Formats: sequence, structure tokens, C-alpha cells
Amino acid sequence: MRSRAIGCWTIALLAAVVLSRPLPAVAQTAYSQAGVVVDAQGVLHKKIFTDPGGQLTRQRIAAAKASLDPKVATSSKLRKISINRLEQAVAAHGGVATDEMRNLAGLLRLKYVFYYPQTKDIVIAGPAEGWMTNPAGRVVGITSGRPVVQLQDLVVAMRVFPPGGTGTNLIGCSIDPTTEGLAAMQRFLRSVGSRATPADTQYIVDGLRTSLGLQRVSINGVSPKTHFAQVLVEADYRMKLIGIGLEKSPVRMVSYVDRANPAQVSRNAMQRWFFTPDYQCVRVAEDGLAMELVGDGVKLVGEHEVVTASGQRAVSSRASKASQAFVAAFTKKYSELADRSPVYAELRNLIDLAVAAAYVQQEDYYGKAGWVMELFGSESAFAVETYSVPKVVETAVNAIWKGRRLMTPVGGGVSIQAAQVLASDNLLPDEGSKVARLRQETKVELAEGQWWWD
Repeated sequence: MRSRAIGCWTIALLAAVVLSRPLPAVAQTAYSQAGVVVDAQGVLHKKIFTDPGGQLTRQRIAAAKASLDPKVATSSKLRKISINRLEQAVAAHGGVATDEMRNLAGLLRLKYVFYYPQTKDIVIAGPAEGWMTNPAGRVVGITSGRPVVQLQDLVVAMRVFPPGGTGTNLIGCSIDPTTEGLAAMQRFLRSVGSRATPADTQYIVDGLRTSLGLQRVSINGVSPKTHFAQVLVEADYRMKLIGIGLEKSPVRMVSYVDRANPAQVSRNAMQRWFFTPDYQCVRVAEDGLAMELVGDGVKLVGEHEVVTASGQRAVSSRASKASQAFVAAFTKKYSELADRSPVYAELRNLIDLAVAAAYVQQEDYYGKAGWVMELFGSESAFAVETYSVPKVVETAVNAIWKGRRLMTPVGGGVSIQAAQVLASDNLLPDEGSKVARLRQETKVELAEGQWWWD
């Protein structure tokens, strides 16, 4: 099977010079939520959405409880959704999804994919609960605060791996400084040399930001106008901000810059961090009619690069122990991060959706069910490309003073790279036929128009 990947390439630049004390990291109140916005020019900015005392959140919870159907608002350990019946239900509603449809009946995470030959249902399943929209605009569970899986993201994943298609090898985003910007940065650092004094800290930071300029955002494999694409960019960008000390981690974690020794970091050093799925995150029933996604499903890995005087990048054989420690800690803490910062749970949901859609295509559930995805497969019939396109992002620069040396890590984005999750040597066996039994115990006995059940 061909390799399929989700990826966002990331760049971190470090310059070590003799200067002053660190700039403050982003402070977050107990009732704040971070997110990103894309302006009319396509510039992506981080934004903090505050809710002093949590009053707005409480009001939205109360409103959601009052408006939601009690059945769908009830927490469920395993809510099942027939995705081909869901398309029929949306079509019967004039092609316009209801709130319940848009939020997949409160599904918090896709854990299983089942196929039922007798009824020709393709079913996804996982935990669910009632939902609300938080101050940052994310739809999250009322009790858990975890983001709800979105129909629009499911549709994007299925379009990447459509009926009768071959699938896309790479879903990717890239946030990169230009070659000209990297060359200008190197010239600026040479001009600073060792003459800088503590009073020059802000001059150095401003000079690095100005010389690098805006960094370009590119997205591959999915439309950049989708929520799917924006989550990829935000999750990766904010991971980078944690790494360089410009966003405080919501869980106890030592950042890359706190670990790094500036004496061991050269002016042309670059760190690149990117997410991959956990290679062994899929358990498949022997008959191929059931699949389970296990574990956190996400890893953070890194690479080391150098920048030449002309701004070219090259892979370096010299590994950074600080970078290795940071990516290991981020991976270990990923589940906690996802619980505290919804964007990382959203990222995990996107990887789950992509893997599940690839599995549906690989097993030809579409063909077996006779489902051509007439509505969901058409942008003109069911629009999901409704978001502003992120085109550029401002270079983020932090300054951290260690001894008599100042580290000025420059963060311009982050990355996700997916692996060949469904390769035969990565699939986990269904020991004791637990996944197969769960599918068999799940009965599809639905009324006309019904598409979800507990």
C-alpha cells in the first residue's frame, strides 16, 4: 500500500549572541482560550479569547443544555453513526446540515469503524456528549471540554480518500521563511557580531523579525479554505510557540529553549519539529469488517538543519539533545495537552479521520455499500471550503538570557507528518477478537431517517 501522510513542515531558527534578559511569554488567565484568526490579507495571528470568571462559559453551557435534545445531550461511551445514512439525512434536509449533523451527534473522538454487509452501513463510533461553543469559537463537550468531531472535517477526509479513488499520498502544510529572508537574517547576525550589549536586546529581536519578514504558509492535499487546514496550521504553529517559550504549556513541560545550551547552538542552527501518527495505532479484525484506533495516535519528532549564508537549508548530522528531549516530552504529554488545550485534541481527531477514511477506501466499503458519496463528495452540493486562506504568518521571536549569552529562537510555524499507518507491518492483531465482537454486538436497527444511536 502506498504511504499516506499528513504533514506540516516547521522551522525554528536559533541565534546565540551576548545580550540581556528574556522577553515574557504569553500569559494566560484561568478562563482564557487561545486560538488563531486569519485576516483579510491572509495573515495568521494568534489570539487570546478571555472569559473573566468563566461567566460567558457558564451561560453557554446553560443555553446548550436548554436547547439540545436530551437524547443527544446524554453522555455515551459508544455513540454510533452511519455515515452513509447521515448523507441521506442531510440530503433529505435540503442539503443543509442541522446543528446535530454538523457536530456528529456530539462525537468526541472516532475510535471505531465498522461495516455491516447485511444493511450496507458504514459506521463510525466513539464517546460522545452534549456540546457548546466556547469563547474561542470551538465546539466542545459540555462536561469534558474536549472538541467535538466536525462533519466538515469528516467530509474533507473522505474527499481525500473518495469512492473509486486512489487517495492522496500527502496532506500537508508548510510554514517557511523565504530563502531571501534566511539570507538577510544571516547578514544581520554577522553585522551584530560580538559588539552587542544588554541594551541591544530589543534591537536584535526586531532585527531578526524584520530581516526574516513574513513566512509563507502553503497547504497540500486538502483545500486551504477548510477548517481541516486551519486546524493543522494552528496546532503546529502553537506547538512551535511552546517550544520557543512564547506560549506557556498548559501542562508541566520544559520547553526547548529552557533545555538548550546557547554555547552549543550556532548562528545557523535550525530545529524542525513535526507531528506523525503513532505508527501502530490501528487494530483490525481478521475479517476486515472492523477497525479500532488505539492510543493517543500522535507523536512529535524532530530534525536538525543548518542555514547557509545564501539562505539555503541543509540537513545536519549533528543532533540536538535539547530538541530530542523536547519532542519526547511533548509526545509523552500529548494526552494531557489534548485534555487542556483543545487544538491538540482537534489535531488528533483530524489524524483519526484521515486514517479512518483511508481504511474505508482501502477495504472498499464504498463499493460494498454502493455509496458514491454524491452529496458529500461535491463542493457545489455540500460546501466546506468556507474559511479564509492562511497565506503568511509573522515571524515569532523570543529572547532568553542564559549566563552571558542570549538565545534568540525564531519560530515561524510547525508541522505534521503522517506515516504509513495502514501498512501491514504496522497493523495490530485483534487479540481475542475483541473488535470483531464489538461490531457483532452493535446492532443496526434504525428507524427511517435515523443515522445515529447509542
